[in-house]
Amino acid sequence: MSDTAVQRRRPGNAAASSRSPATPAKRPGPPPFTMRADHTLLRPGTSADLNAANDVIEQAIRSWNLPERVKRLALPIYRYSASDFHSLQVIVAEDPRYGIVALAGFEPADFGDTPHGHKAALLHGIYVLPDRQNRGIGSRLLESVETEARARGFTGLLVRAQAGAEGFFVANGLERLPVHDPGRDYRYRYWKRLDESSIKPGANRRTG
Repeated sequence: MSDTAVQRRRPGNAAASSRSPATPAKRPGPPPFTMRADHTLLRPGTSADLNAANDVIEQAIRSWNLPERVKRLALPIYRYSASDFHSLQVIVAEDPRYGIVALAGFEPADFGDTPHGHKAALLHGIYVLPDRQNRGIGSRLLESVETEARARGFTGLLVRAQAGAEGFFVANGLERLPVHDPGRDYRYRYWKRLDESSIKPGANRRTG
């Protein structure tokens, strides 16, 4: 897997008009996961991680298979601000010897964008340093997002994926949503139910 980019919504741009007006109150994030063989552990992100997080985002975007001009224009949209650490739930993957090597963020999705009006979490992106990709870090972050979203009462996960990341999300159990309104619906929308009935014992995940 390269990094699993999604269509980012930011305050002030056209896509931000559907941002949910209320964000659930923050609760303590999940405890760090047990350190894996790649020496990374997961923990909640804070505003103190801003510079390191943006460095990861920039390096990940520069590794995308897109024209340089497109990547240059995308960087200001995808970079985090200090306020994002208050409006989003951010999870970082940290190597104690190196620092932050990957991150993911999510927030409440607009009810109008979710199947059957589910209360869903909207994934803002999974970013992994190029030299740490294809080691399963992206899949661990996605699993952590699902766990934290489920704990906060969300019943589904919505993703606006870049075309090159579709295979990653499909392999991790998400399904592509049909486009009902071409003028409104983003083309590469993916969905996964998070309620307990959707969890399949022993389900396999693809690492990324």
